[in-house]
Amino acid sequence: MKLVVVSAGLSVPSSTRLLADRLAAATVGRTPAEVQVVELRDLAVEIAHTFTNGFPGPDLAAAFGAVAAADGLIVVTPVFSASYSGLFKSFFDALSVTDENALAGKPVLIGATGGTARHSLVLDHALRPLFAYLKAVVVPTGVYAASEDWGAEGLDGRIGRAAGELAALAGGLPAASGPAGKPAADAFEVVPFEERLAALRPTG
Repeated sequence: MKLVVVSAGLSVPSSTRLLADRLAAATVGRTPAEVQVVELRDLAVEIAHTFTNGFPGPDLAAAFGAVAAADGLIVVTPVFSASYSGLFKSFFDALSVTDENALAGKPVLIGATGGTARHSLVLDHALRPLFAYLKAVVVPTGVYAASEDWGAEGLDGRIGRAAGELAALAGGLPAASGPAGKPAADAFEVVPFEERLAALRPTG
């Protein structure tokens, strides 16, 4: 399995990158995966140029290719003005302009970091709608880490739960495809309810 981590942290070291690494490690602990990290800080100039000339630079194009080819994504952003960072949004805007279906059906684990727990709703009011719009499959558990969460109880449990959900989705659920490559809809057994009901009717 190929797992791509997109980190929008700006500082070095970065709590955003730290959360991203812990989510990746927890996921790999549940299913074998090759991990590639995309640091948006290093791509900021090429992201900006994409909006002015319409073409991604070589490093940004490689990052887009990695995201499109991934079996699962972990995306983590710092919180600015109660939402994701501009760099984070610009990366996925540029990606969707290049390939509007790059994230279609792709499992995505969302995460965010901030100075206070009051921004934790960013996961549901900003990140989840963004990736739903991009046609991704967002795992049920998102992980927000405030400053006071590091070293406190609860963060490890949320990381583990989210990682387990991503591993299950990215690894492929049993019902994801039918036998011999048939679509999932063709793989389900059709229950003959009329026959079952007829069998329950009293006889004689």
